[in-house]
Amino acid sequence: MNAALAWAVSSAVNLTSEVSLLAKDEPVDEDTNIVAGWLGFAVFAGLIVAVVVIGFALSRSLKTAQRAKDDGVFGDDPAASDATAGSDASAGSDASGSSD
Repeated sequence: MNAALAWAVSSAVNLTSEVSLLAKDEPVDEDTNIVAGWLGFAVFAGLIVAVVVIGFALSRSLKTAQRAKDDGVFGDDPAASDATAGSDASAGSDASGSSD
């Protein structure tokens, strides 16, 4: 089965390369040759800028939602601050050490 798959892939690659070589030999008619030009470049650049802006907005929204979750806005218990968590962790380790 692997030999058949390898043969099919090599045949497809050979066919693709032959078609591309035949296409290079044909002259290009300048009247029907359509290119994107500067307008296509501007649209592509605009799409890139839009994706970057949407990415920054998503990142900002996710940070705001995480901050609200940590503050307990959504009904969760508020997350402990770093100072409180450090003192709780040390108190818990002292208590577990004395119980042994």
